[in-house]
Formats: sequence, structure tokens, C-alpha cells
Amino acid sequence: MRNVQGLVQPAHWTDVPARVPGVAWMMAAVIVVFTALDRQFIDAANLMNIGSQSSILLIIALPMTFVILTEGIDVSAGAVAAASSVSLGWVMQAGGNSAVGVTVALCVGALFGLINGTLIAWLRLPPFVVTLGTMGMAQGLALILSGGQSITGIGTLIPALYNNSVLGVPAPLLFAAVVYLLCHVLMYRSRVGIYARAIGGNPEALRFAGISLRVWLIGIYTFAGAMFGLGAVLLTARMSTAHPTASLGLEFDAIAAVIVGGTSFEKGKGGLLGTLLGVLTIGMLRNGLNLVGVPSSVQVSCIGVLVLLALFVEGRKTQS
Repeated sequence: MRNVQGLVQPAHWTDVPARVPGVAWMMAAVIVVFTALDRQFIDAANLMNIGSQSSILLIIALPMTFVILTEGIDVSAGAVAAASSVSLGWVMQAGGNSAVGVTVALCVGALFGLINGTLIAWLRLPPFVVTLGTMGMAQGLALILSGGQSITGIGTLIPALYNNSVLGVPAPLLFAAVVYLLCHVLMYRSRVGIYARAIGGNPEALRFAGISLRVWLIGIYTFAGAMFGLGAVLLTARMSTAHPTASLGLEFDAIAAVIVGGTSFEKGKGGLLGTLLGVLTIGMLRNGLNLVGVPSSVQVSCIGVLVLLALFVEGRKTQS
């Protein structure tokens, strides 16, 4: 706001609510509602449990933010995680060591990401169609390697990645923190974030600068695939088994978290902090619904409502 002399005036206190991200209001509402319904919701042990359970989703959602910033989408995330998890279990069951199994899981995820990025960047195919196709390929691979059954006998070291703690901090939270730090550096301290936003917001500027959009787009999708593989490692560790369908649906929660966090499919608008808040909001919502006995099928509907509400709130803020 400016006065008649053109000087900037301090914002009025009534402008503060409009400056607060919509996801923060949603998180506050979730906390208030479920605390009123069940006091156990805000117990320290339950909050720590929410953080641990949300760590896998965060590892999937953070790279999804990069993908969506490029005006893309990756609906294959859950299936790629399934293929990575089953590949890990298959290696372990065949007598391989944990390091080899984890490496294979990451490589399987990165390979699918490379396929996605190459088809999208070089053939200029729609991201939704490409990742829908690779979703089927990854799910088929998971079913073939596992025979449609859980793979057990993965040893004790892999489960320890999820069940152990360091100085009282659960290992999943440490993994999530490291991935967040890595993504933060890539987004705000490197050209990856700059180019991801430019690909989605102003690709012509990159072309005029002589920068290859194709190379960077392939790199972003490959990085996302590798992170899906890492998420699969933690999911396998949590379940102490590799199952071909356990991670299906993760792509829905990840995309929902990114959207709820304020990242737009247009013009390269969004950021990692919003995604983090979106993941926590969805984690709290699922946990709260579990506490009050709401079936999992209804929980998916509730997350869908949350996404629509987020779009409505952001739309109203933009109009104002």
C-alpha cells in the first residue's frame, strides 16, 4: 500500500491472514479438530509416529515438487516404488547383501525416471501419458519378480534402517531430513531449481540462453525416480518385507501434498517448504482419521477434499 507521496506504508494487521500460506491454515484446522476428538492426537509419541510415517511420503513428494514445477507430473511413483521394493527383496532373497539390494532399488527407480524423462523431453509426449505407461510397466515388473506375493527373508539390516534411532531420533526422520536438505540445496543453491522453474514458467528464456531443456528435464525425472527408489527402501524396511502392491497410491498422496503445499502446475510457482507442510498435513489427517476409526477408503476421499479445498483457498488468495 502506498500513500499520496508514493511511500510504502506498513501492512495492516488484517492483511496478515492473507500472507499466511493456505496449507498452514489447513494444518492448524486438522490439529484443532482431531485434538478435540481425541486428546491422544497431540501426545508426543503420536506426533513422533506421524513424523516417522510421513517420512516416506516426504521422500516421494519432494522430487515430485521438481517435476510439477516443470509443468509435468509423474503418476508412476507408486508403481516405481513397488518395482524398486520388489527388486530389493529379490536381491536379498537371492543371497545378495544389503548394500547391493539398496543400490539395485535406487537404480531401478532411476532407470524408470530416465525412461520417463527421455520420452517426455525427446519425443515431447505428455507427461501424464508417459508416466501412465511406465506405471503399468513398473507394476508388471513388480508382479513378475514377486509372483504376486510378498518377498520375505530380507534379513535384519534393511528393517533396521527404519526401526533404529540415533540419539532418540527415529531413523526415518533422519533420512527425511537428509533428503530435504539435499532437495533444498538443489532447489535454492543450484541451477537445478532455477531451471526447473524456468522450464515450467519461461522455457523460451532457457532456449535463448542456449541451455538444453531436454538434458535438465531428463535429469529431473531421473533424480525423482531415484528418490522413489529410496522411498521404497524405507517402505520395505518398515514392513520387513517387499510387496508388489504396498506402495500403490503413494503417487496420489505425493501429488496431493505438493498441490496442498501451494505448488502450481503452471508458471513454475511453488517450493519445498509448502510440500513439507502439505506432507505433514496429510500425515496428520490420516493419523487423526485412524484414531477416530474412519476406514481407509474414506480417508482417500478426505484427502481429495483437502486438495480441492487447497485449490479453492489459493484461488481466493490470488483473486484478492
